[in-house]
Amino acid sequence: MRDVKRLADPVGVVQIHRELDRGLIMRRVTCPLGVLGIIFEARPEAAIQISSLAIKSGNGVILKGGKEATLSCEAIVKAIRQGLAQTAVNPESVQLLTTRAETLELLKLDKYVDLIIPRGSNSFVQFVQDNTRIPVLGHAEGICHVYVDKAADLQKAVAITVDAKTQYPAACNAMETLLVHQDMAPEFLLLAAQALQAEHVKLLGCDRTCNLLDIAAATAADWATEYSDAILSIKIVDSLAEAIDHINSYGSKHTDAIVTEDKAAAETFTNQVDAAGVFHNCSTRFSDGFRYGFGAEVGISTQQMPPRGPVGLEGLVTYKYQIAGDGHIAATYTGANAKPFTHKDL
Repeated sequence: MRDVKRLADPVGVVQIHRELDRGLIMRRVTCPLGVLGIIFEARPEAAIQISSLAIKSGNGVILKGGKEATLSCEAIVKAIRQGLAQTAVNPESVQLLTTRAETLELLKLDKYVDLIIPRGSNSFVQFVQDNTRIPVLGHAEGICHVYVDKAADLQKAVAITVDAKTQYPAACNAMETLLVHQDMAPEFLLLAAQALQAEHVKLLGCDRTCNLLDIAAATAADWATEYSDAILSIKIVDSLAEAIDHINSYGSKHTDAIVTEDKAAAETFTNQVDAAGVFHNCSTRFSDGFRYGFGAEVGISTQQMPPRGPVGLEGLVTYKYQIAGDGHIAATYTGANAKPFTHKDL
C-alpha cells in the first residue's frame, strides 16, 4: 500500500492539450474505468494489492478470492473499509464476494460493472469470457521460456536458468520450458541439469536431450503445460529461428527470455517473440508489477490489446475528450468556404 501511495495520481492527467481553432480547445484527460470485478486465486495478499490500486485510480472494486482464503480476504477487506471510513473515500467502494453463486451473478452485471479481470487457468478465463457481456482483461497461465543461444555466456545461462525455474516455481512468470541451441547443449545442459537437480527439479527432455542426460522423455503435451511446480521440459533446437517458432507455437504470450552475448540475435528474439514480456540476459521472474515499479498489480495480461503484461495504475484508467468553445459550430468548418482548423498543441 505504501508503494502504491508513493506513485503519482493517475487520474486527471492531461494527455493531449490542443487548440482546434482559436477559442476551441480540446483536452484528453485520464479518468477511472468505473467498477472493477476481479476474481483471483487463493493468495489473500492479492486483495490488498488490488484494492490499493483500485482506490488510487478512483475505481470501485468487487473482489472474489479463492475459497481457501475466504477468511483472510474477509479480514483484509474489513481492515480496508475501516481505514476508508476515516477518509473521503466511501468504504462501500470495496466489496467482497465469497460464493460461486455470487460470482456468477457478478458476470451478469454488465450495466454496473465496467471490467472483469479473472486470474487463473486458461479454462477459467475462457469460462468467464463465455459467460459475461462485460469486457474481460484475461490473466491466464504462464508458459514461459528461456532460450540459451549458441552465443550465451555459460555462467549467466546457468544462473538465469536456475533462477527462472526455482526462485518460485508456482509463479506464472516461472520458466516451464528450457530451449537450448545445439552448439551449447553438451556443455551447458550438464551444468544446468546438475544445478537444477540440486534444487529437486524434475527434468523432462526431447530425444536429443535424453541422449545427453539420464532423464525422462517429454511428451508433446509437455510443451504446452504450465507445471507451476518443480518440473521443467528441455528441448534442443538447431537455430534461433526454431526457438522463436517453438515459443510462438506453444507459449502463452506471458514472458520469454533469451540468454546471449550476440546483440543481433537478442534484437531478433525480442522483436519476433510474441509475448507481453521479452527479456535479454535476465530471469523471467522480473515480469512483475512490483518489480516494474508499478507498486503492485491487479494481474498480468497476456492478451494482445493493451494493457499488456503487469497491470498497474495506468491499466485501470481510461480517458475522455473535453472540448471547450465559445459558440463554435461544425458548419463553420464545412462547405465551400470552410474555415481551416489550427490544430496547434498547447
